[in-house]
Amino acid sequence: TPPPLLRVRNMYIPSRQRCPQASGLESLAPLVRSVEETPSPIPSTIRGTIPTWINGSFLRNGPGKFEFGKDRYNHWFDGMALMHQFHICEGNVTYNSRFLQSDSYVCNSEKNRIVVSEFGTLAMPDPCKNIFARFFSRFQIPKATDNAGVNFVKYKGDFYASTETNYMRRIDPQSLETKEKVDWSQYIAVNSATAHPHYDREGATYNMGNSYSKSGFFYNIIRVPPPEEKAATEDSADLTGAKVICSIRAAEPRKPSYYHSFVMSENYIVFIEQPLKMDLMKLMYTGMVVMYRAAPMLTLHQINAFEDSGFLVMDMCCADDGEVIGDFTLGNLRRDSGEEMDKVNFYNSLCRNLPRRYILPLTVDEQTPLDQDLVTLRNYTATAKKTKQGEELHSDELLQYGGLEFPQINYHHYNGRPYRYFYSCGFGHVFSDSLLKMDIHTKELKVWRYPGLYPSEPVFVASPNATEEDDGVVLSVIITPRKEKSSFLLVLDAKTFTELGRAEVPVNIPYGTHGHYCMRH
Repeated sequence: TPPPLLRVRNMYIPSRQRCPQASGLESLAPLVRSVEETPSPIPSTIRGTIPTWINGSFLRNGPGKFEFGKDRYNHWFDGMALMHQFHICEGNVTYNSRFLQSDSYVCNSEKNRIVVSEFGTLAMPDPCKNIFARFFSRFQIPKATDNAGVNFVKYKGDFYASTETNYMRRIDPQSLETKEKVDWSQYIAVNSATAHPHYDREGATYNMGNSYSKSGFFYNIIRVPPPEEKAATEDSADLTGAKVICSIRAAEPRKPSYYHSFVMSENYIVFIEQPLKMDLMKLMYTGMVVMYRAAPMLTLHQINAFEDSGFLVMDMCCADDGEVIGDFTLGNLRRDSGEEMDKVNFYNSLCRNLPRRYILPLTVDEQTPLDQDLVTLRNYTATAKKTKQGEELHSDELLQYGGLEFPQINYHHYNGRPYRYFYSCGFGHVFSDSLLKMDIHTKELKVWRYPGLYPSEPVFVASPNATEEDDGVVLSVIITPRKEKSSFLLVLDAKTFTELGRAEVPVNIPYGTHGHYCMRH
């Protein structure tokens, strides 16, 4: 029997079966191979027009080196962090890239082998040690990596390369110079933190981190205060004032949930405990916790959340299961074209992520009836008897693009507030092969898609004096496995989703993870 959530509009059919089956898919192996860094800025060739009002840097992060000596990483997540910068000024664009000088990268380079364990690769014992030392080293818990290749984040005005351990690396967003390593546990009692914090309009940063002790396993909400004026001139990491504002005990202390990000509206934070079950926890900054339950699913990235007449509306990219994380091994990603790539046990068997809306009533108490639909908002189809029904946030047109991921919005003006548009990547292949703009009011799609071109996560940049939500541009880095050194920065008109221009650079750029636009003042 399908779970209650999936009975809405045939949602009980697995997403992988709702999307068209692919055939003849090309190999993506060139997109997951090691590349050289480009430390000095090089000019680009402009096609079309880059708006002159864009003045800043588009930063991208992701894996860029997958072997040291004879050692090879097993998983795409394991590759050494390579930072990219497209600097845009007066219609011109330059490009440079540098490997993050993490302890992991430096140690691996010095030894010319993998000596630091990563997500999917366990470092082997040092062959120079004696037999007893090698034997006992197999039983040691691997140290956390500082290979921060997931995202760029900001705390108190400083930029950091971030992953999901307790370590970050402060960086210079202009030169991509690696600065000091920062350990979260030296500031607050957490053992890790996500690479997807949220920012409020006063300049404070919110994140989530884990902690564990004899008393149990906890998920913690972290707040880092805005930067102080006097600290602006100091060239050093500063997380002083960081504190845990709420701690949530794991439902199963010995089986804590993995989470990649979380949702924040203007007054609430929502944490999703997954994947065997999903507990939606409404977190007031006073520390009060209310628990909601929904059918099992996996979410890595959330789109937005906002409050509406006593309800919290939450939009997320949802998958039926979490198997996809383990499927992104380098062996799978480097399969040959055709049957080897699309046969039933790989791409066509991957779960597709689809946008879904949940509505949480904020006034639930002991007197609330158990079997009554609490959602009284108009224009919503989600129900909340026990928060078991969700609303599909798309039309069937989306299915032909393989679902979507990497959602982005006009964050500065609309995060935590009612909004209309989001931008994302479509997944007609294992890696994204289209850019999408979704109108959540009409569920209309606008699409940018060309055979053989693979876009990165789209990032919205508002135009000066913008008066509408989609006044601005969308930036994405486009790569291809079909031709050497043929990457480019794409600039789309966010309103029409048509191409304004591209900045071509003669470099190979591997498929990456997340990015950030840094405006120059």
